[in-house]
Amino acid sequence: MTLVLLVTISMLWFPIGLFYLGQGEAKTCGAIAAFVGIITVIGGILHATPLFGSDAFTATLLIPFGIVYLTISYVILAGIQDLRSLGNTSLMMSIILAIAAYFFFTGGGVKVDGTSFIPKSLYLGLMMVAFVVLTLVVWAVTYGKLSPKVLGVLLLVLTFLGLIIPAYDLIGFGKLPL
Repeated sequence: MTLVLLVTISMLWFPIGLFYLGQGEAKTCGAIAAFVGIITVIGGILHATPLFGSDAFTATLLIPFGIVYLTISYVILAGIQDLRSLGNTSLMMSIILAIAAYFFFTGGGVKVDGTSFIPKSLYLGLMMVAFVVLTLVVWAVTYGKLSPKVLGVLLLVLTFLGLIIPAYDLIGFGKLPL
């Protein structure tokens, strides 16, 4: 399910990245953000159920990301000019992602059987760090501190390095690139 959601999320990041580089129009990007946001929240809820191993860790990443996407949809479709609340949502997302990065790097606590609560993963830890940078860039753009073009380029790069490559490496090879 997570891999399907990563590929689905790429369907938002790519056109939004191009939009910030002057290609595309706002209302369609807003609609895409709504579709992807809804799917991401539903996917996060499903991850928290026994059907998907009661994976609260993944759910705590997917649901907040879905909320960010739905917020993006709202500000675009409603024509909101003051984007600082979106920026503040992204700032909170960066905190959540930093915590996730810590757990991917360290594995968190140790279970009675000696295994980590969260499987250690250098690649996923680095992905979370990259997503922290992304959400901080969103925050900076919404506060007028950084050019939207920087955000556009970052979204395009991370569409592939943070979504497409890890998803298809796991689908096709059963492992992450690192």
